[in-house]
Amino acid sequence: MTEIALIQGKDFGSHIANLDWTVARICEAAAEGAQIICTQELFTTAYFCQKEDPAAFDLAERIPGPTTESLQEVAALCGVVIIAALFEKRATGIYHNSAVIIDADGSLLGRYRKNHIPQDPGFEEKFYFTPGDLGYPIWKTQFGKVGVLICWDQWFPEAARLMALAGAEILFYPTAIGWLADEKEELRSRQHHAWETVQCGHAVANSCYLAAVNRVGEEEKTRFWGQSFVSDFMGRVVAKASDDETEILRWSCDLAALEEHRRWWPFFRDRRIETYQEVTQRWRDSSSSLES
Repeated sequence: MTEIALIQGKDFGSHIANLDWTVARICEAAAEGAQIICTQELFTTAYFCQKEDPAAFDLAERIPGPTTESLQEVAALCGVVIIAALFEKRATGIYHNSAVIIDADGSLLGRYRKNHIPQDPGFEEKFYFTPGDLGYPIWKTQFGKVGVLICWDQWFPEAARLMALAGAEILFYPTAIGWLADEKEELRSRQHHAWETVQCGHAVANSCYLAAVNRVGEEEKTRFWGQSFVSDFMGRVVAKASDDETEILRWSCDLAALEEHRRWWPFFRDRRIETYQEVTQRWRDSSSSLES
């Protein structure tokens, strides 16, 4: 069994306060037996992408840097894997929405840079983030093989597939998603249903565990809906957090059962890769394949 924990938090008003709160929760989760612990998206800051503000670039930090070094110390002290999502300054004018993967001995295994960057009212991310350029790597940690994707990435089946094909057993999705103040309740319900359903579908199609960790709280015009969850490889939501409270969500992932499942549901074996060439096109013009 691999014990995972999701840290569903909120903005406490400063980088130091957010880091201190999160480190305390990591230590708490580790003391309760967690082995892989994941934060929400941009966990050291408020969700600053609700508007375009050049001053927000000052929130970005180097990787490696003070935050990652602090988390490496915690990981080594507690003997846990930490997945932490940060605002990365690569260079002046080049910033990424990133996640670092730290092994249980404190070593920095690498980083993932968010590939899919949204642009919607209240989610002005294209102003801030350069699309990722590291592909879809996975990491063999002391407690399992993990893939990491970030928020808007969670809607794209290709991203989950590529990580599963590289050997990922658990897919982690640090997230910051919520409802705008003027959205009606019926729309809110449909949005949340779509968000949870598509990710459970990734878990089924790729025979993986999937863990999505969201934030809570109201920030300006957005109420983040929380409800961090874990899906098993059959698409069942086996653990779920509240929609308004900070908390630690834990689950035991049975990787031996996952191995057995993949033997009986051989999706990777039966893929017809020779028929998928058009998936790399921006759009498929179906008119060319119509019979006359």
